[in-house]
Amino acid sequence: MMEKRPVAATGMAISPLGLGTVKFGRNQGVKYPQGFELPSDREVRELLALAFDLGINLLDTAPAYGLSEERIGKLLPTSRHEWVIETKVGEHFRNGESSFDFSAAGTRLSVENSLRLLKTDYLDMVLIHSDGDDVRILREEAVLDTLLHMREQGWVRSVGISSKTVEGGLLAYELGCDVVMAAYNPLYTDELPVLEAAAQQGKAVLVKKAFASGHLDKFSGANPVEQALSFILAQAGATSVVLGTINPKHLRENVAVALEVLGEA
Repeated sequence: MMEKRPVAATGMAISPLGLGTVKFGRNQGVKYPQGFELPSDREVRELLALAFDLGINLLDTAPAYGLSEERIGKLLPTSRHEWVIETKVGEHFRNGESSFDFSAAGTRLSVENSLRLLKTDYLDMVLIHSDGDDVRILREEAVLDTLLHMREQGWVRSVGISSKTVEGGLLAYELGCDVVMAAYNPLYTDELPVLEAAAQQGKAVLVKKAFASGHLDKFSGANPVEQALSFILAQAGATSVVLGTINPKHLRENVAVALEVLGEA
């Protein structure tokens, strides 16, 4: 069983692998090498149950992931409090196109909608779903202040950003965020300073694009999954690696590799 890791000073602890759920709800406009069908309700329920049995307690979702939040709310196995659910605000995906709203009203409405869809009265993590202009969003838009206020009120347990730049990730920590979602893998190390800052400051990082959005063929090692997870989990700042799969076999294999890498097998 994977040992849970603390999320900054929030009192929460998460598994070193998290389950990304974009494929639960959206198969348009996604950057994967192969197309896919959305899984059935039964397949989603079984995958969530498998993830839980394997020791995963972190779920990554977002309004921009189509039906993902709604399906998690409807199909989540076991008790809600046994999961750490991370969702986002700022981006919506409708009719094949993304739109962004970082206003105070838009942020509150998004959080309220996520609470309703996920059938919960609190959200464990809410990240700003950046459009790429991280610093402007954090400094000039109302979204971060709104989320920090909602954290004070207890609607949200931790706040952060799914960033696109090193500057954005570092600034988020300065401005009171608990967690940053940053891209990092053996082929892309630009955002390493965000992981290093997290380790130094006692903050959390959720690592996205660990397998280069499914492009494992670009990795040089004999076992690209092991190569990627070994590389990422060697960083003290990498709290959890979020993997987006709807394939039970891949999920089992990824967890087995992670346990080997972590010396917990």
